[in-house]
Amino acid sequence: MKEKVKEFLVELCCVYTFLSVLGAIVNIIAGTETNNINVLVMFATCTIATFVLFLHKLFDNFSPLFMMIAQYLIASALIGGMLLLISIFVSPISPRGWFEFYRSFTIPYIFLAGFYYYRVFSETKKQDALIKEIQNLQK
Repeated sequence: MKEKVKEFLVELCCVYTFLSVLGAIVNIIAGTETNNINVLVMFATCTIATFVLFLHKLFDNFSPLFMMIAQYLIASALIGGMLLLISIFVSPISPRGWFEFYRSFTIPYIFLAGFYYYRVFSETKKQDALIKEIQNLQK
């Protein structure tokens, strides 16, 4: 369990760092600034998305496509709950703001989840090849 938590935290740090640097570059190019709420929302979003991706073991009995879609929908629902709390306690979010946030979430999520699943499936293939090699040596 300790190893899984450590792995989760490393993934979270990598994702958040990547998105923070990318966000800073976009802000420099667009000439905009960010505030502390945006930084905290981005961190919460990264935490939710990384946590949901780490739940892929729960979907092992389903097809990979179903797993990816289900995880996206779970992440979207959790992020919707987070946005609802923000709109209640911090400041209201306009309908256009909801759309923009989901668009800003979906595009990086697709790329980063694709990279994550590429790593998971390539690691699975390596382990499968290793098992077959061991089985062949035992024969």
